[in-house]
Amino acid sequence: MPNEEIAVLVSQLEQVLLGKKLQIKLALCCIFAKGHLLIEDLPGMGKTSLCHALAQGLSLSYQRIQFTSDMLPADILGVTIFDNQQNKFEFHPGPIFKQMLLADEINRASPKTQSALLEAMAEKQITVDGETYPLPQPFFVIATQNPSDQSGTFPLPESQLDRFMMRLSIGYPDTDSEMAMLKQQSNETTASVRHCLNASSLQAVQRSVDNVTASDSLLKYILALVNASRNKNESVGLSPRATKAILQAAKAWALLSGRQYVVPEDVQIVFPHVAEHRIRQNMHQQGQALSTEILTQVNPIL
Repeated sequence: MPNEEIAVLVSQLEQVLLGKKLQIKLALCCIFAKGHLLIEDLPGMGKTSLCHALAQGLSLSYQRIQFTSDMLPADILGVTIFDNQQNKFEFHPGPIFKQMLLADEINRASPKTQSALLEAMAEKQITVDGETYPLPQPFFVIATQNPSDQSGTFPLPESQLDRFMMRLSIGYPDTDSEMAMLKQQSNETTASVRHCLNASSLQAVQRSVDNVTASDSLLKYILALVNASRNKNESVGLSPRATKAILQAAKAWALLSGRQYVVPEDVQIVFPHVAEHRIRQNMHQQGQALSTEILTQVNPIL
């Protein structure tokens, strides 16, 4: 694993998103675990800057799509057009054919348009007019969304939310970080991020994540957390996809921490970010409160 390159990458990303090392490491954790990332926060918090900097540092082809209420699935996937000269239909690829896709403000698009990403996120391919087209590898979707109480937003359905391995919020910077931001000479910080990894070295890191070990007691701990979510009244528990996502994210966090094995603390760090957006919220408890309650109630099985 290229530890030095990853350390340099984290350091550079910290210059783009000041004072947010935890969020940066969680975003990298999600990518190293082959997952898609959902970033939910208010406008102007640095969501887009972080995505652009990640693509730059990982040397991935990158495309940003601004989602709007009038956007159609063809605007994302592409369209088949009849070529009069060759007397046949020809597929014109859409912007989804990049290694990293930023779906900016995804919840401003209609549910029909949101659903255009489902096959791509699950199977790394798309189907248009009965023809299947593979997407570039590696392939990641990073989606940003505004809080659901803002005007002009459509809530993401559970099937869409479950495709995102992790969700995180960036939040307001602390006073020192915001002061440093004001003193920066230029806003073009993402352009200064140099390539630290490439597609092949990133895939090597992902293979290293797969080789991180987890004991049976650790797996039982994950299952106990998942089962606790399923026993909550008035909420829908975590799916088997979520169970696998918790383990994979914990392995990636362990690797980022310099270990080849998972410990309960790795699970506890990633669990809220894997679970909260999947747990259907009721009128009395938010997803954050439920995940905190579950972590408090379930002790690691040693």
